[in-house]
Amino acid sequence: MTTVRFQSTEDVSAAAALVVPAVAAGGVVLLPTETFYGLGADPWSPEGVDKVYRMKGRPQGMALPVLCGNWEQLERLAEVPERYRARLLRAWPGAVTVVLAARVKMPAAPGGTVAVRLPGHELLRQLLERVGPLTGTSANLHGQDAAREASTALAGLAESPDVVLDGGLAAGGAPSTLVDLTGPEPRVLREGNTAWS
Repeated sequence: MTTVRFQSTEDVSAAAALVVPAVAAGGVVLLPTETFYGLGADPWSPEGVDKVYRMKGRPQGMALPVLCGNWEQLERLAEVPERYRARLLRAWPGAVTVVLAARVKMPAAPGGTVAVRLPGHELLRQLLERVGPLTGTSANLHGQDAAREASTALAGLAESPDVVLDGGLAAGGAPSTLVDLTGPEPRVLREGNTAWS
């Protein structure tokens, strides 16, 4: 396990140099988001996704949310209905995760839909632009409280990540709002940090 500081723009290059080979080899990264720490793996990597499930004790087959660095990455993964585009442009970047029809199959989203987000954490977006989309599930055992600090997350996981991006204390609060946009009307699955309206 390698730990690197991730608290300023100057830290992004060093972080990317560690994250790229780690996730390419099926590894997992502990990373800060705008709310809590998360677990990042290549969403196309069966090994990486399996490791995330093991680390969390999460039931196999439950889809993992995917974080993207920009709209271009997101639209390669998911179909964004035109009727929601203006609302999403207002919500992102930010703590709103939306379920959309998936354009591609991936181990992180086996059911034909994918939960995606452009995170409000600026450094994380810069990293994702360099390394590509990563899973973004919270870094805690399934059903337990999310962690605001890297050390707390590490203490609560069943296995260690390959890389730790130490972003200091995360903001905490509520998790991201989760909205299903695959039906005729938006369906809020989890009330969270940002209201959906």
